[in-house]
Amino acid sequence: MTDTNKKRLLLVDGSSYLFRAYHALPPLTSSRGEATGAIRGVVNMLQKTLQEWQPDYVGIVFDAKGKTFRNDLYPEYKANRPPMPDDLRTQIEPIHDFVRAMGLPLLMVPDVEADDVIGTLAVQATTHGLQTVISTGDKDMAQLVNPDVSLINTMSNTHMDEDGVKQKFGVRPDQIIDYLALIGDTSDNVPGVPKVGPKTAEKWLHQYQTLDAVMADAENFKGKIGENLRSSLEQLPLSRELVTIKTDVELTETPESLLQSELDLSTLQSLVERFEFSTGVEQFTRGNETPVEEKQPEKSEDLNYQVIFDKHDFQAWLKRLKAADVFAFDSETDNLDYMQAQLVGVSFAVQENEAAYVPVGHDYPGAPEQLDRQWVLDQLKPLLEDDRQIKVGQHMKYDMDVLGNYGIQLRGVRYDTMLESYVLNSVATRHDMDSLAKKYLGVDTVHYEDVAGKGAKQLSFNQVPLDTAAPYAAEDADITLKLHHVLTGKLSAEKKLSSVLNDIEIPLIPVLSKMERTGVLVDSDLLHQQSQELSERMLALEQQSHDEAKQTFNLGSPKQLQKILFEDLQLPVIKKTPKGQPSTAEDVLQELANDYELPRLILEFRSLSKLKSTYTDKLPLQIDKDTGRVHTSYHQAVAATGRLSSTSPNLQNIPIRTEEGRRIRQAFIAPPGTVLLAADYSQIEL
Repeated sequence: MTDTNKKRLLLVDGSSYLFRAYHALPPLTSSRGEATGAIRGVVNMLQKTLQEWQPDYVGIVFDAKGKTFRNDLYPEYKANRPPMPDDLRTQIEPIHDFVRAMGLPLLMVPDVEADDVIGTLAVQATTHGLQTVISTGDKDMAQLVNPDVSLINTMSNTHMDEDGVKQKFGVRPDQIIDYLALIGDTSDNVPGVPKVGPKTAEKWLHQYQTLDAVMADAENFKGKIGENLRSSLEQLPLSRELVTIKTDVELTETPESLLQSELDLSTLQSLVERFEFSTGVEQFTRGNETPVEEKQPEKSEDLNYQVIFDKHDFQAWLKRLKAADVFAFDSETDNLDYMQAQLVGVSFAVQENEAAYVPVGHDYPGAPEQLDRQWVLDQLKPLLEDDRQIKVGQHMKYDMDVLGNYGIQLRGVRYDTMLESYVLNSVATRHDMDSLAKKYLGVDTVHYEDVAGKGAKQLSFNQVPLDTAAPYAAEDADITLKLHHVLTGKLSAEKKLSSVLNDIEIPLIPVLSKMERTGVLVDSDLLHQQSQELSERMLALEQQSHDEAKQTFNLGSPKQLQKILFEDLQLPVIKKTPKGQPSTAEDVLQELANDYELPRLILEFRSLSKLKSTYTDKLPLQIDKDTGRVHTSYHQAVAATGRLSSTSPNLQNIPIRTEEGRRIRQAFIAPPGTVLLAADYSQIEL
């Protein structure tokens, strides 16, 4: 329990923040190509933690460059860790610059790790009568927990005191060091006792209390686990030393010296501009510690969303739409497959904070009576097909495809917020509405999962009750309009980018929609025949592999393959997994295949298996029952280079260099009296 009468020291494990932010966020970059994801993540996490805990003293601790005393104790310490990615390494110094400019004490001490600096300060703080909160994701820190020291995890939003340590690990904080020594740590390459996991370590420490007592009674442990313990007795003291956080590091700082200083606004301004944060330095002002990338969300009482059930209200909105210079339009359906999707409702907005939803297909038990779908579409058709009536949407190609199911050719699409964001900066964020609203508006939108649920129990939209479906759908139109106002303002200052949007991307929408709805003809009989041939070839390869290995095994099992290649056949280990095991990844097998037959056979088997599962087996199942064709989706806002991508199915990645791949391509055929023409602008991205 935290003593609110004591002053509070907040210690932030900056190195933990760094890696967690890097892996949690997409690979964001600035317009100059500088990586920014970890920078934004760490800064936001710091802002949030400071706001929540309001510490009297604070220290942000990072690992110093170079090796530590643990490497002297054990040269293999952390030896199996891959090198730090270059795009993460370049973000470390800017993060340090942000920390200093925010007036936060930054600590990096050579020859020890951040954990040791934090441990030393936590012990000092306890003796000085302070309460210490350590912000980290590192399990090793649990050994520091006591009545005056607790841990917080900003990613999982959890706070761990002594009882929390017992709940999570099954042992007391004072037993954590012994617990870690027994189980080892694969990420740090600290050896434990083989086959001893958390449950066994917990059981032993419950019975014996300490590692020393376990070791003293090692002769009485039976079976293989006893053998493993006895064979580890010599190394266990070293493992214990490696996982023990030092609490006596010589520091120039004391807990009471870790005071926040004034913000360096000029430096913050230059950093914000350089790394293209969407808001300025005002977000760093003390007392307003909202995350840098966010604005304050709109209050729900400021919003005016209407659900339309009668023709009079609909006609009033239709009149407003016709009079508007531009209006936002969105459709709600019961299926992501545009060829099979049925319209459940439409929403629109002509000014911010005001929107309407017209339900036409909610059919759950007890659903209220709604306007007739065909009547609504008949009323909307002249407006939707009017090229002079300007519309904006989020991913309008999907709406265009769906409306095509009802004989409506959507025209007048001048703007698309997904494409506006993509053209402005293709790698700054994902381009879905939720991500864009968060980045450019500071708004946490209602997600589809919030109203429809998740996983196997997720409802289709026609089953979602209107009291939750209507605000969600109306918000889509409102947010689209708000995003358009922000993004078009940013693009107006970039004439070349505006030209890409207006002359290339927007005119491409109806072209791609027509391609998608037209689909492509596939010879399913030929694919079935090829699938059978691939099965026969795979069976032969499997038998050859068994003969080569002199044993039967599952070719799809990395674990069995690892044993056969590197233990039984003693092939050279090219690369290791993060857990220190020999890798059987494709690039490893390709290198081994130059000199050894079994890896070559495995690679060929994998290649044929992928062709079979991805194409010859799956493509016939993706033929639309109404058109008899395969309908892919072409994506304009996915590839950072600007090229199109294709999914469901992916028709762009069918191999052409192998005979099997070329045969699959032969299954794509032209109708009688027509031909297929292939054109390729080689290396257009370059």
